[in-house]
Amino acid sequence: MSRLTSSAIRIQTDRGQHVVTTGPYAFVRHPGYTAGILVIAASGPALGSWLAAALVVIFSLPFLLHRTIMEDRVLHAELAGYADYAARVRWRLVPGIW
Repeated sequence: MSRLTSSAIRIQTDRGQHVVTTGPYAFVRHPGYTAGILVIAASGPALGSWLAAALVVIFSLPFLLHRTIMEDRVLHAELAGYADYAARVRWRLVPGIW
């Protein structure tokens, strides 16, 4: 887990938060949330329950999407260089979709 991971959406200047543009961040702006969605979507089938998969997606996905939107707004407003980065990396979670 990253040292910048937090339950609160805020810029962590005390921890040297800065814009990262390499690795998965070259393709999507929130790769951690993308991975979370993949884990959520795979959890039901991995446990052998399509019903569980549907319920997890229905109840978890809206919260992850909301968190992504809110975090993106904070980063645009408060993190130096993020607006330029967001202009280059268009997709928040899934390339070609959103």
